[in-house]
Amino acid sequence: MTGVLEGPHGLDATAAPGRPVDLMSRLQQAVAAGPDRIAVRDRDDSLSFAQLDAATADLADTLTGSGVLPGDRVAVSLPRGADLVVALLAVWRAGAAYVPIDPAYPGERRHAMVRDAGARVLVTTAAAGEWPSGVRLLTVGRPGAAVDRRPAPPFPVAAHAPAYVIYTSGSTGTPKGVETTRGGVAALVAALEEAGMYAPEPRVVAWNASVSFDASVQQWARVCRGDTLVVLDEDERTDPARLTAALDAYGVQDLDLTPSHWPLLRDELLARAAEGRALRLFMGGEPVPEGTWRELAAERAAGRLEALNLYGPTECTVDTAATWIDGGTPHLGPALPGVQAHVLDVDLRPVADGVEGELYLAGAQVALGYVNRPALTATRFVADPFAADGTRMYRTGDKVRRRADGAMEYLGRIDRQIKIRGYRVELGEIEAALTRHPAVAAAAVTLHHSAVSGEQLVAYFVVSADPVDGPPTAEALRDQLATLLPQFMLPTVYTRLEALPLTVNGKVDLAALPAPEENPAADRENAPEGEVETLIAAVWSEVLGRERVRADDDFFAMGGHSLIALRVVARLKKQFGIAMSTREVYRHPQLRDLARHVETLRAAG
Repeated sequence: MTGVLEGPHGLDATAAPGRPVDLMSRLQQAVAAGPDRIAVRDRDDSLSFAQLDAATADLADTLTGSGVLPGDRVAVSLPRGADLVVALLAVWRAGAAYVPIDPAYPGERRHAMVRDAGARVLVTTAAAGEWPSGVRLLTVGRPGAAVDRRPAPPFPVAAHAPAYVIYTSGSTGTPKGVETTRGGVAALVAALEEAGMYAPEPRVVAWNASVSFDASVQQWARVCRGDTLVVLDEDERTDPARLTAALDAYGVQDLDLTPSHWPLLRDELLARAAEGRALRLFMGGEPVPEGTWRELAAERAAGRLEALNLYGPTECTVDTAATWIDGGTPHLGPALPGVQAHVLDVDLRPVADGVEGELYLAGAQVALGYVNRPALTATRFVADPFAADGTRMYRTGDKVRRRADGAMEYLGRIDRQIKIRGYRVELGEIEAALTRHPAVAAAAVTLHHSAVSGEQLVAYFVVSADPVDGPPTAEALRDQLATLLPQFMLPTVYTRLEALPLTVNGKVDLAALPAPEENPAADRENAPEGEVETLIAAVWSEVLGRERVRADDDFFAMGGHSLIALRVVARLKKQFGIAMSTREVYRHPQLRDLARHVETLRAAG
């Protein structure tokens, strides 16, 4: 794996036969084929392929001048927009690997990721806050010279060169960084092309997923194959009406989303499809519910809308299996070209079709491993006995059953890892963060499903003996966790127990934990008053499944999250004709404050 990745038509013409072309080489081909075509656009800006080439070359020169060497890791913490795409490509152009750092993450988590990755250079905004000492900050700048100058070509890299490090939740309480390869990313794009999931001609692609979520790679990297990339901003991502307007304004043909996102967008997208505006949905991150599967299959059968179900762990470069959502029941597609999928028993022996086993994945998309975690890497990335050539396969922890047609049925996890709203979460990381509170002696976290508010994380805690400041409140625990964990990992219900129930083996008996209950302290002292407060309380009661809502209640402390916030915004628009974004719910989480904000908007309208 030492040859340079280059050559036409998605395959390496100079190194090993059949090897996919590195994406930076493919981007150069796209620039040469259509320099004036739009490559990237956001709500405020657009770049042609020639301008993108010049901008990435300029920033790559700055990175190199700042001491970045091939194989280094460069942190990138930027808001969504064209500049983010420039930064990611510039890191690759310099032969380095990018480490995406979501600006919305708590400061301690952002700093820990930068330190763990060993990043000495960080691409960020001029208004960025403090970062660990010794890290050099760079900003994205557009080249002042005309794009007719010939930018230096990308630094040539080998297939095993690192491409990016994406951090996922860690069961021990610390996020773990998965380091993938440039050859793995090239193989991903080539496999999706060969399988027919990417159309052969250039498309207009909307980038919806967070850059810290590995699903983002199979969207934003498509600009390297000549597709036009539309970077959705936060408002467009979280408001169905604005999203639909963006799809129409930019002529978007492909959109990624999670199954949890579909119910909130379905009315807008189905209406759009009924009017003949075709769209291809790339759905992944979590299992597709049967009702959603049937609905999307019917849309495809009617020729109105088509959807794909994508599956793959971060450790195997995003997607390893794909299928059209087209009739039947929910399932995972067969492995993508170049991916070997083995369903094995505990002794690593293949099981027969129809028999449950653990899924192991092999091929060029298998990642290098976990940053600074050799023991964990050795545990999860094991020698491939079927290849017998020194390569490895990844133990997914997913239980599956292979069907006679090669597709697979997902049967759950063998550990406590869960998926919530598309994000992979180790419950142990949340538990470890809870026990960092000085008044918490022990904690357990579970995933609870509510028919009204959907899936919620529920925390149970035991108070330490004689806490200095007394037992912690749910609000205090949530505030503490918010300084350590991203919003999607925050429990919505906190239940105090005298002791955690244990099995005969001394482990926490998760099945014996009590069902989460509504806070009995929700009395009528702070009852909602007036038309707006009363309506918002009724909406919260409906979408959160709470019988009582007070004027001083906090939306997120009661179990709200981004998808439920969308439902609140939709109801307020329907009732008052007020266009709001979910950001405004985040800025005014207390019911009474949100009501005052709504009153201000009504008066201004």
